[in-house]
Amino acid sequence: MAEEAQEKEESLPPQTEQGPMEDIEALRKSIDEWEDKYLRVLADSENARKRMQKERQEMTQYAVENVLAELLHPLDSFEKALQFAESMSGEVKNWAVGFEMILAQLKQVLQNHGAEEYHSIGKSFDPHLHEAMEMVETTEYEPGIIVEEFIRGYKIGERPIRVARVKVAKAPEKNHQEKPTEEEG
Repeated sequence: MAEEAQEKEESLPPQTEQGPMEDIEALRKSIDEWEDKYLRVLADSENARKRMQKERQEMTQYAVENVLAELLHPLDSFEKALQFAESMSGEVKNWAVGFEMILAQLKQVLQNHGAEEYHSIGKSFDPHLHEAMEMVETTEYEPGIIVEEFIRGYKIGERPIRVARVKVAKAPEKNHQEKPTEEEG
């Protein structure tokens, strides 16, 4: 018991030869300091909890995006294979109808997770959404306009999970070397 009393005395502010009012004021100041420390620790704890929750949500979102991105290539192959079904026999066409239904279900899964395809033909090239695979000189389109899409792009919100691979128009080069005339040569 004596040890407990001694510990309590040590945790209190040192007693001086001041009166009881000064002691009360010193205790209030000590309480205010401890309350301030408590509130700071509580705020830090809450901020850490929110940060961890946000990081966990981002990790989950990135994991979902990665899985969806991996599904895109097989879906593209599936679509290309179904394009050839029209030229096949009636039996193959019947099978193709079933496969088209499966393809629609897979695309619905993408949509359910916020992934949507975007079309690029006729739009301006954006390096965040497109990867230029080819450039073509043409006067038919303005320079920087996408003229062909090799692989369709997909995004979730504004963030692409797969950029579109495209062919981009560029202005034809002007011939700087003119043929010399017969008089010059």
